[in-house]
Amino acid sequence: MFIDKVRIHVRGGNGGAGCMSFRREAHVPKGGPDGGDGGHGGNVVIQADASVSSLIEYRFKHHFKAERGTHGKGSRMHGAQGEDLVLRVPVGTVVREYFEDSKETGELIADLTHDGETVTVARGGMGGRGNIHFVTSTRRAPAFAELGEPAQEGWIELEMKLMADAALVGMPSAGKSSLIAKMSAARPKVADYPFTTLVPNLGVATSGDLSFVVADIPGLIEGAHEGRGLGHEFLRHIERTALIVHIVDLTGDYEGRDPLEDYDIINRELALYAADLAERPRIVVANKIDVPGTEEVCERLAERVRADSVAAAGGDEFAPSPVDPKLYRISALTGAGVDSLKAAIATKVHELREAARDAAAAEVQYEHVWEHRREAREARFDITREGDAFRVTGGRVERMVVQTDWENEEAVTFLQHRMKRLGVDDALRKAGALDGDEIRILGYSFEYESPEGHVDVYQELDL
Repeated sequence: MFIDKVRIHVRGGNGGAGCMSFRREAHVPKGGPDGGDGGHGGNVVIQADASVSSLIEYRFKHHFKAERGTHGKGSRMHGAQGEDLVLRVPVGTVVREYFEDSKETGELIADLTHDGETVTVARGGMGGRGNIHFVTSTRRAPAFAELGEPAQEGWIELEMKLMADAALVGMPSAGKSSLIAKMSAARPKVADYPFTTLVPNLGVATSGDLSFVVADIPGLIEGAHEGRGLGHEFLRHIERTALIVHIVDLTGDYEGRDPLEDYDIINRELALYAADLAERPRIVVANKIDVPGTEEVCERLAERVRADSVAAAGGDEFAPSPVDPKLYRISALTGAGVDSLKAAIATKVHELREAARDAAAAEVQYEHVWEHRREAREARFDITREGDAFRVTGGRVERMVVQTDWENEEAVTFLQHRMKRLGVDDALRKAGALDGDEIRILGYSFEYESPEGHVDVYQELDL
């Protein structure tokens, strides 16, 4: 089954808790702290895999969670790290944020266009630090450790877009499936009724020493750019192709349509769906030349293609144009003209590949871009009034609170130090907080104490 869009919930593994422990051995009456760190939780990673052809693995299972880190122990024994969970997707998969509550997609996370390319979509929580990390010159026996950091989680959308060199587009029953069957070893379903093809088909065609991947896109109709028919389901697969091969049925099919009007409709739908598709290199093919009485309409179509080529070149008939001025005349049924068409497509695809290779070095490193954006978002925090209290919200601030053992007074004092270092104290003062005001973070609350009246016992720690 061909599945090309899914939404899944991903969650990294929680970090393990650090250990609060002191060395206890014979002949060592005052052993120092020796609590080990908790292990980091595993990440959820999306990886492009050329051996995967569909997103069907995610059709019924929608929740994925990486392994958690284990807790630290005494004697400086650190917890084991959780294993990453790697989710394999087809090459050409677009990964976006998804908000389940509003049913809306968010920012682009990655566009995985190469085999083996990866992006981390849910980072595992950091392991809590054991009490060995909190020793200072004045505090020799810290009696607290950090809890493990909670992992990141959320919904993402996976959208597969075919990675083909050339896409066959046209009205229903224009002969696209018959043509791909003639050009390659692909064997799509072929019948004499519209919408026989319900999913895109891929084939590998060869001409001389050159080869290319061609996609048979199911038939488009007027209004496809607005989702009419199955427009949006299939137009996305044209976005990645380097070359558009526009198939025009010279007979107008059983409905007796005007082939030139069909030609205009497809061009218009492509341009309305994505403006850059109007500038995409294009070859126009007149199919079914074996049918008697198609000679006149074929000549009229050839004139239109030449005119469109000149118009696309800015009115200069000698300037390069994305539209090939030649109309390729074939019969997908008998095979007439198919070899010359294959040669033209192979040559054009080869030229486009060479041009794209020069720009490959400048491709976006999504892992780094997304991680930088995510870190900047996590570092931000907001302060809002709730009656007589103030609420602080923000990814990093909330995780620090969750990592704190609120039953341990030393741990709470250390949290206050971290809040000050993060700038929360100054922000609260600017927001109008006064000594004694209630500060709320998640389900916890405490009284605000201005920096002037607070002695930071952890100022020696560079944390």
